[in-house]
Amino acid sequence: MELVPGVPEPVEFVLDVTTDPKAPRPDEPVQLTFAVSDPWKNHPVTAFSIVHEKLFHAFIVSRDLQFFEHVHPLLQGGVFRITARLPRPGMYRVLGDFYPEAATPQLLAQTIFVAGHEPPASPLKRDLAPKNGGNLSVALTISPADPIVGSTTQLRFHLSPADGIERYLGAWGHMLTASDDLVDMIHTHPIIADGSSEMQFKLVFPRPRTYRIWVQFQRQGVINTVHFDVPATTAAPTKDPGPAPSS
Repeated sequence: MELVPGVPEPVEFVLDVTTDPKAPRPDEPVQLTFAVSDPWKNHPVTAFSIVHEKLFHAFIVSRDLQFFEHVHPLLQGGVFRITARLPRPGMYRVLGDFYPEAATPQLLAQTIFVAGHEPPASPLKRDLAPKNGGNLSVALTISPADPIVGSTTQLRFHLSPADGIERYLGAWGHMLTASDDLVDMIHTHPIIADGSSEMQFKLVFPRPRTYRIWVQFQRQGVINTVHFDVPATTAAPTKDPGPAPSS
């Protein structure tokens, strides 16, 4: 690997997420605390750079993928804190998006649990139907139509009405992609966007799963959050043409 002067080597930091109370109950207030440590001596990290107008972005997703929240904990006493309400029992995955000073941006996930019996989640099925948010309709087309693991998929969103589209947290759109088993979580922004009704993202699906894709767009001060479900598969093996015919 070639080192570039002034650009730190990518290193994964440590994110610890704790809850108060330790065993939160459904739909009751719970304080989430996010503590970041360096990967070399496990020292607390307290200096961060702003990313999209915030020091810390947190995405909270329930195991059944029915609950999604994009929140911004505040830095207090060297750690980030926020109070949330988690509506149902069971496992939640929490993705932290932050940028320690003099390091590289981090996307780190941890798991928390809410007390009570967790019913089994229903399998995801392909769902590309247009969705309605608070004051915006969102349609999705993807290329290729059947995404292949490890290859780039283009996701083009059409927003209607086309007027009043605004930046949300410094970006024209935000997208969180989660595999149906919540192992993979990816936070991205549009590669093509100019405030018009058309925006394009690109994504590389890491494994053959079905993925839930949440997108957020702001129109006339209203944040619209909708989701789509996209299966990704491995490429079909190339058939052996067999031996060439003899002349």
